[in-house]
Amino acid sequence: MRNFDLAPLYRATVGFDQIADMMDRVLTQEVTQPSYPPYNIEKTADDAWRISLAVAGFSTEDITIEQRQNALIIAARKAEGEDEKSKTYLHRGIATRAFERRFQLADHVKVTGASHVNGMLHIELQREVPEALKPRQIEITGPNTVTTQVIENAPETVEV
Repeated sequence: MRNFDLAPLYRATVGFDQIADMMDRVLTQEVTQPSYPPYNIEKTADDAWRISLAVAGFSTEDITIEQRQNALIIAARKAEGEDEKSKTYLHRGIATRAFERRFQLADHVKVTGASHVNGMLHIELQREVPEALKPRQIEITGPNTVTTQVIENAPETVEV
């Protein structure tokens, strides 16, 4: 097992402790990760991504996609119908076993759409940064600059 000392990261950064915690969580997870179903992650723009999963044998009704806070959960379960029970396979190479695949999403990344075409499930993701978090320009005032303050509900006339 690898053991990393993340103390230099904590000393050199402020507010990035979530990244260090995430790195620690990833390094302590088991080595065996589920490999079914296979998937691709594609960057489609600066703030947009597409996750594509190979879900051959599953219909749209068999698949559920859920976003909970910063986690994307994709699950599928093939409904066993009367047709499946009566079939006898000599070779069954197409896996239609149930699965659940989880992806950890960054802050402000939202699912904008999903499509199921030709056995591929495509999930579109977009980063939507709120206006309050976007960069803004701060005006610098000099020592000779006088700032005025607006007082709400102040009387119109002042007696001296």
